[in-house]
Amino acid sequence: MMGKPITGRSFGGCICYIVDRQEAKILAAEGVRMQNASTLTQDFNLQRKMRPELGKAVGHLVLSWSKKDISKLSDDIMVERAKQYMQKVGIRNTQYVIVRHSDRDHPHLHLVYNRVDNNGNTITDKNNFAKNIKACKEITLEHGYHLGEGKDLVNRQALKGKEKIRYELYDAIKAAMKTATTWKGMETELDKHGIGIAYKLRSGTKEVQGISFEKGNIKMKGSAIDRSLSYAKIDATLKRNQHVQLYHIAMKANEPSLASQLREAIRQSVQAEHRHSPDGGKGLLQILLEPQFAGAAPDPIGDADIARRKRKKHEAEQSQSRGISR
Repeated sequence: MMGKPITGRSFGGCICYIVDRQEAKILAAEGVRMQNASTLTQDFNLQRKMRPELGKAVGHLVLSWSKKDISKLSDDIMVERAKQYMQKVGIRNTQYVIVRHSDRDHPHLHLVYNRVDNNGNTITDKNNFAKNIKACKEITLEHGYHLGEGKDLVNRQALKGKEKIRYELYDAIKAAMKTATTWKGMETELDKHGIGIAYKLRSGTKEVQGISFEKGNIKMKGSAIDRSLSYAKIDATLKRNQHVQLYHIAMKANEPSLASQLREAIRQSVQAEHRHSPDGGKGLLQILLEPQFAGAAPDPIGDADIARRKRKKHEAEQSQSRGISR
């Protein structure tokens, strides 16, 4: 299951878009009349008047499933999943309408809710993307839905607004992480794409505890773009890249002791990655053989094994030779 949270200004435009179409089916509603788009809009706007200063009062969410999950979904089940999602992300005590569309191969629904709740309080949209990812993953795993194949398969051309910028940031940061060995290197690479880095320091210290990325007038936390882009995870990747680079230099300079130490550091980094992400992450061999670092040694593990075997063979021959001479 995947979610796409959107914050908007006009209930009228949003409601007409999701309701006034042939394939739309209103599944459920709370606090609003379900007759048509006009009555829905009137009821949403009436409650909105309790917070007239709130410009973006429209909460709009698209929940989608893989077409492989069709047999597991009915209208009632999709409504239950939408309600479960709302509870997880903090959409409570407010008006909403749930509408299913059938214009795509995969099952999906639209949820429109009022960010002005029944008591006149504002439902926050802070950290919407991070909360969305967490809730969707939990629901997907709990109910055994098909797991998506990650951001690489998302159709970039269909994205708009903040979501488009989010994926542009994701692609550029991931590309920079493949080759950079320092934060300065990251900054240089991202600057080529018009992306800046803002570091959040722990109060009263120079210790970095968080990171955000800026493009144009949009600023997003690394973890909100993707869980793999928190400061700690990027920093661990940069350090590993540095170790890999030094490993190849040590191998080329015929310094097996140093290379062994670096390889152990890389191995520990790989193990830590697998502990936090058991279904992903590359192995030690894959990392050492990546083209951006493997120029100095096309098969570093193989070279190391061959060198070790040759050394043992040479020592054995010397020992045997000394025995015969006696």
